[in-house]
Amino acid sequence: MTLFDTHAHYDAEEFAADRDAVLAALPAQGVSLVVNPGCDLPSSQTAVDLSRRYPHVYAAVGYHPENCAPYQEGDLNILRDLSREEKVVAIGEIGLDYYWEENPPKELQQVVFRDQLKLAEELDLPVIVHDREAHADSLSLVRQFPKVRGVFHCFSGSAELARELVKLGWMVSFTGVLTYKNARRSVEAAAAVPLDRLMIETDSPYMAPVPNRGKRNDSGNVRYICEKLAEIKGISPEECAAITMENGKRFFSIR
Repeated sequence: MTLFDTHAHYDAEEFAADRDAVLAALPAQGVSLVVNPGCDLPSSQTAVDLSRRYPHVYAAVGYHPENCAPYQEGDLNILRDLSREEKVVAIGEIGLDYYWEENPPKELQQVVFRDQLKLAEELDLPVIVHDREAHADSLSLVRQFPKVRGVFHCFSGSAELARELVKLGWMVSFTGVLTYKNARRSVEAAAAVPLDRLMIETDSPYMAPVPNRGKRNDSGNVRYICEKLAEIKGISPEECAAITMENGKRFFSIR
């Protein structure tokens, strides 16, 4: 089966020693597509650079809420320019993160999120949303942009929130958290999402699935997430791989 890892950070420092070797090996492991989202301007540029070098790698560009403190309005022009690159398929990773006290102020996060949603609307690109401990505000903000389509990546909300996103026409993506013993909430959410709205991701180098939990994650582990999601949905891993591949290609407009 061939797999699409719709969210992995190969720009991360954890891959500094062997980035090229890991990326080059993925097709032989059955991973035929990867999207690398940026988290700030430098990482967005790196994501674009990687997409130029590897046929199976695509990029997204944006400011992650944890990294948005340097943001100024002129940065939107830089993101706009990067978005013109052929293999930039989304604005992301953007959103809200209220988990860490040391994160930028909520008000700034909301401004940066809103500005990037406006940019996505202008460019007719989908968005990749990070939502941690900010479910109500994240949902409220995306509702203000009905023309923007997107995905809540690394979904951590309830089945009810997942259903609300589906009603809005959005996608929901799950990570290796699905494989954890205490993942009841994520499993319930995955069960609530129709098959045509699901995507899978590793969020590498973070959150490796069982049986590799605690190790550095990479896209080769996306198969474990696919297998768990197939179990939840009562289908074969091969069917799950095919469905999530098609969903990801449709969402990111990859032919």
